[in-house]
Amino acid sequence: MSWTLKVKDKFQAAHFLKDYKGKCEKIHGHTFHVEVSVVTSQLNHTGISLDFTQLKDQLAAILPDHTLLNDVYDFPPSAENLARHFYYELRKTLPVKEVTVWESEDASATYSED
Repeated sequence: MSWTLKVKDKFQAAHFLKDYKGKCEKIHGHTFHVEVSVVTSQLNHTGISLDFTQLKDQLAAILPDHTLLNDVYDFPPSAENLARHFYYELRKTLPVKEVTVWESEDASATYSED
């Protein structure tokens, strides 16, 4: 028996994809949406496994709002790399199942370790 809990947040940032050979090679911005799924197997005496507020706070603490992502990270800041980075950051304290980063309404990347 297990439960999957999900929380979402968003941040605004700019980035560029060096050597992309397309319009995304130029600096541009997104309102990124990040969804985190965690898996738990026990409930406490109040009937919850993890507090949503704590999950949201931990996610918010790692999001690089209003930055140029290329200046923040030492990796190409694609949605794929951001999802993997957020996964590992949150995995330090949470039972993370997967992280999805949305660059737009119809384009996302999900990282998990299956």
